[in-house]
Amino acid sequence: MKKLAFLMALMLMPIMLFTGCGEAPSNKIVLSEVTHSIFYAPLYIAMSNDYFKDEGLEVELVNGNGSNNVMTSLISGSATIGLAGPETAVYTAQQTAEGAKSPKVFGQLTACDGSFLVGRTADSDFTLEDLRGKTIIAGRRGGMPAMTLEYALAQNGMVAGRDYTLNLDYDFGMVATVFESGVGDYCTMFEPVASDYVADGNGAIVASIGELGGYVPYTAFIANEEYLENNALQAEQFLRAVYRGYLYLMNANIDDVVDALMPQFAGSNETSIKSAVENYKALNAFASSPVMTQDGYDRLCAIITAADQLEGSVAFDKVIDNTIAQKVVKYFSYA
Repeated sequence: MKKLAFLMALMLMPIMLFTGCGEAPSNKIVLSEVTHSIFYAPLYIAMSNDYFKDEGLEVELVNGNGSNNVMTSLISGSATIGLAGPETAVYTAQQTAEGAKSPKVFGQLTACDGSFLVGRTADSDFTLEDLRGKTIIAGRRGGMPAMTLEYALAQNGMVAGRDYTLNLDYDFGMVATVFESGVGDYCTMFEPVASDYVADGNGAIVASIGELGGYVPYTAFIANEEYLENNALQAEQFLRAVYRGYLYLMNANIDDVVDALMPQFAGSNETSIKSAVENYKALNAFASSPVMTQDGYDRLCAIITAADQLEGSVAFDKVIDNTIAQKVVKYFSYA
């Protein structure tokens, strides 16, 4: 039953013929995000600082609650752009007939796993050996959070099923709630959920999956090929605004960054947001360029293959279109 959700999404492909998904309605972009996290700070800063408005764009943000849902919204035409793990585009391309079009990655946003390993109690002396015989809740099978965790631990000599148990029964958005109910010994959480969870006295962050796993093109912007062909300028304007958000994130005073992010995280406090930003910046979690490299793509595919979620290979140019990202890099080089 691997990737059933993606197969179901592909069944919606004919709908594209009738929804005009290759056409952008005026200046409005409906953006479906896989989840809501400080991990995507450049995007939210672009919204708060009116960078999209400067580009003449109106962005409506929708939480897709899972990369499979993001892909379905793209294929059905209910979303213009998706923000999700690029593995989603790999799966879809693999299941698309040769010569047929499928959604493509046109800009990279993050450069490592953005989740943190959370335990039930503080442990200043935590090592991976503490995971032996334990159960870790890591989201659903085939998603980047679960796959990069398994890959990172394997690189450190820990094998799922032998040294620890990987619970893949819950969507990532449900992990914190399930963990709080008493399921599992550890779980993975994004920020600011992790910091908020710890601040409430429910557990402790014991490790960074991004630090364990190293570089990987983890989250990216995806759109239908028809949209990228027919609305290349709009897609470039969108990516320019996001990259301005990245530059602000990396160069502005941390308090100003927190102020720009607060409107998107009303349920969090300034301390948690500041901690989350600093944690991610220390990891070099934000991609310094929206251009995805061949090496990065190969590492992504290696992670998916190691998780037994990729059958054969999928060519780089069937999944990645760097045309717009390269224009954005050039624009800022001469700005």
